[in-house]
Amino acid sequence: MANVVVVGAQWGDEGKGKIVDWLSERADVIARFQGGHNAGHTLVIDGKVYKLHALPSGVVRGGKLSVIGNGVVLDPWHLLNEIEILRAQDVTISPETLMIAENTPLILPIHGELDRAREEASSKGTKIGTTGRGIGPCYEDKVGRRAIRVADLADLATLESRVDRALQHHDPLRKGLGIEAIDRDALVAKLREIAPAILEYAAPVWKVLSEKRKAGKRILFEGAQGALLDIDFGTYPFVTSSNVIAGQAATGVGLGPTSIDYVLGIVKAYTTRVGEGPFPTELEDADGQMMGERGHEFGTTTGRKRRCGWFDACLVRQTCATSGVTGISLTKLDVLDGFETLKICTGYMLDGEPLDYLPTAADQQARCTPVYEEMPGWSESTEGARSWADLPAGAIKYVRRIEELIDCPVAMVSTSPEREDTILVTDPFAD
Repeated sequence: MANVVVVGAQWGDEGKGKIVDWLSERADVIARFQGGHNAGHTLVIDGKVYKLHALPSGVVRGGKLSVIGNGVVLDPWHLLNEIEILRAQDVTISPETLMIAENTPLILPIHGELDRAREEASSKGTKIGTTGRGIGPCYEDKVGRRAIRVADLADLATLESRVDRALQHHDPLRKGLGIEAIDRDALVAKLREIAPAILEYAAPVWKVLSEKRKAGKRILFEGAQGALLDIDFGTYPFVTSSNVIAGQAATGVGLGPTSIDYVLGIVKAYTTRVGEGPFPTELEDADGQMMGERGHEFGTTTGRKRRCGWFDACLVRQTCATSGVTGISLTKLDVLDGFETLKICTGYMLDGEPLDYLPTAADQQARCTPVYEEMPGWSESTEGARSWADLPAGAIKYVRRIEELIDCPVAMVSTSPEREDTILVTDPFAD
């Protein structure tokens, strides 16, 4: 059976939630492999809207196993709150439908406090644009071998010593930033209180998934953010704190790389970005304003307005290479309805020299200017199209040109937030 990884191939917000939900109907297991609750997925099912941040998108589908892998950093209080919100929407969540890897690091209140204090202390131009939810500091603790993990909640006798180890690092940082000292006893009490509710879902995820794979079950690997926010291959330092590219899917749940059969990259028919950092094709004119309004470009998690620009084929070609993308799912094609002329970035100019990739150095990225080719748009509506026959000729030409420029085939086209409004070209789960 084929196992599929879904990754965002831009700066996030590409519409992964809908595509994962669309694919999850055919999967047996949906596994989240990185990130935290700083990224959100919005699902629209039968007119009902679900907003997910910590939970895998497949949790709203009955009869599926949803998994939070060790590559994720988890805010346990946020998770339990999100579970209650979904239960109020008649979604069934139990240890039979949700598992959390025992080696998943926990985001503590001190992480969010540190995250926000650092961002506030940064001068203009050095701000990363973090959501302030503690994702980065938690990953730092994980790498620094001082994180509190899910399994630690089962060993309350030594929990205090683990907290003390973390505080040896955090207390001096807080003092330097002018944050009040940590109330150690209160933190330990909060962890003891929440332990039973979290441990109810704890499991050796690597073992469970290995058994599922041997049994021929289909696994759908779900990431957060987008490949251009990858800690190694994104627009550093304006990136997230984890690896986002497809290779992380195996590491983030405890399976080997041979468990991945197909990589589906999700891209918008244009480009958006939230927060700081380079954005070569950004539009600050009426076209950019129109994209934002039509696409409802506001972050699911923060509500922040997204920056909008033309499709950057050069960048997507780059992320398709770093994630080994097999095929792409092109979303929000309908947002471009009515544009008289469309532009696609095919490369850059840097200090008078042409480039066919975005350079690594931040100062060079900031100096890159896009090289465009223009195409005629279309006046007809593509909203709700479910087959090629439903698309105007101009839209089909646009999709085909994108395929050529990114050197990767289009596997799916999404034409509205509704899961049924999808054109399937290639089935990622085909054996």
